[in-house]
Amino acid sequence: MTLRLYNTLTGQLDALEPADGKALRMYACGPTVYDYGHIGNFRTFLEVDVLRRFLRLSGMVVRHVKNITDVDDKIIRNAAVAGVPIGEYTRQYVDAFFEDLESLRVERPETIARATEHIPQMVGLIEKLAAAGAAYKAEDGSWYFRLAAFPEYGKLSKKDLSGMEDGARVDVDEYEKDSARDFALWKAPKPGETSWETVIGSGRPGWHIECSAMAMEYLGETFDLHCGGEDLMFPHHENEIAQSETATHKPFARHWMHVRFLLVDGRKMSKSEGNFYTPRDLLLKGFKASAIRLALISVPYRHPLNFTFDSLTDASKAIDRLRTFRVRLAAGVFAAGEHPAMQEAAAKARQEYLEALANDLNTADAMAPVFELVRAANTAIDRGQFFAGDREAILPVLADFDAVFDVLEDRDAEPTRRAIEWAKATGRVSEVAPELLAAQSLSDEAIEALVAERTAAKKARNFARADAIRNELAEMGVILEDSRDGVRWKRK
Repeated sequence: MTLRLYNTLTGQLDALEPADGKALRMYACGPTVYDYGHIGNFRTFLEVDVLRRFLRLSGMVVRHVKNITDVDDKIIRNAAVAGVPIGEYTRQYVDAFFEDLESLRVERPETIARATEHIPQMVGLIEKLAAAGAAYKAEDGSWYFRLAAFPEYGKLSKKDLSGMEDGARVDVDEYEKDSARDFALWKAPKPGETSWETVIGSGRPGWHIECSAMAMEYLGETFDLHCGGEDLMFPHHENEIAQSETATHKPFARHWMHVRFLLVDGRKMSKSEGNFYTPRDLLLKGFKASAIRLALISVPYRHPLNFTFDSLTDASKAIDRLRTFRVRLAAGVFAAGEHPAMQEAAAKARQEYLEALANDLNTADAMAPVFELVRAANTAIDRGQFFAGDREAILPVLADFDAVFDVLEDRDAEPTRRAIEWAKATGRVSEVAPELLAAQSLSDEAIEALVAERTAAKKARNFARADAIRNELAEMGVILEDSRDGVRWKRK
């Protein structure tokens, strides 16, 4: 099923297909590793993961490149304050980034490109621009891109740049104002700064040249799709287009996908507002990694997401419904045969699910038919109108759902454990919810023993002891669920 994805460049829904008919080549902007990533960053990474997973579910081969910006103004400044080399400073945040991706079940791209490992490619691209008269060297040894060399500047963001000041320069990695100026390709080093000795002089790359050089290194001068958050559209992506297309005289990326902003309780997320959260912060508050994942992808990528703790609670409940239903399917004993209405419901749910994702990755519309199928199947089971053939029709629907959403398997204990260990190692143990600490101290074997004791107490009609065990486990973050098929437990 062909995906029609909104293309920022054309302003319309365009079919997303590989130009070579073989593999879709996509580049996604990754983190700048000066600190831990926040949930706004991870919303973008998760939405790109949804895209990647749906393409693969559709049978498409994907060549996905993600960069890591491990040298920029913030990194250099923070490393200097810490008194360590930038490589040593960024290592902890690179490791944390990959750990957070794993916690949120984000698939790894085929290629991870670190900026500091691609300096020769960046220098080569700057040399091409200089030869074309589009790059010039300033008095201090820095190199700038001459914006006047690219008349199409602004075609991605659709900004009116007619009033741009010719020859004005900006040397920071991120613009502070909504203006267009000649931007730094290569920065001469200030005293004590990390630098590289190259044929264009001593220094280090500007932010924008990094992505152009790495994208073309692995995907070619023109590739199929470039992804990122909408905050990167201007100036970062605009600058990528200008320098890349000036150097190659070819389109840089045919299709551009931008993920909208995330708000928290209707406000911009910021530390000063007290509403700034990383995935680790949420794990330490007792929320499951799977719930964080579902909450951040349940709103379609082209809509702003208003994140609330209620949305996390709702996501947790939705996941519990799905997992409980799948257990019920697996454990149930159903008569041979099938019910025509249930067969039709399963086929309809799968078709609507795939169509919703193919329509600009509408995750909200994709979830609806799957949950309606779960409701209908539970009702049929309760009424004795569900058969073995119906289970076989529904299981593939759940498999297709999980191929993209990936929340059915309960793998939530390990991310929580890692977050607690990180909190202990970084002196943040006071931020850990007390019930999490209690639950972590209780082994699976100890929980099983208490569950068995409770079952025995109920059989002996010692309901006071049975209730006491349930309450004891609940205080330690372990929830019991009684069902026809026995007792199940899960950590909160």
